Amino acid sequence: MKLLERRLTLYEEKYGVLSADFHAALVGGSLAGYDAFDESRTDFSRWKGIYETWLRRKEDYARQLQERGLTEILRVQPAY
Repeated sequence: MKLLERRLTLYEEKYGVLSADFHAALVGGSLAGYDAFDESRTDFSRWKGIYETWLRRKEDYARQLQERGLTEILRVQPAY
């Protein structure tokens, strides 16, 4: 998830809005005017895909945490 978050941050910094707000506007049709621009169309498509992947992984993590509990998920590395 951290790699996805880093990628989202790049788009957020480039376009000046948070990914959640971007996604809501895109899905709501507010950004249709940007379809004419190749760069933004490509960026928006990638940004949407990365954000939706991040959302799915976040939901999966929350579900696992609720079902299994933190102590079962926590990975502890032995100290050498």
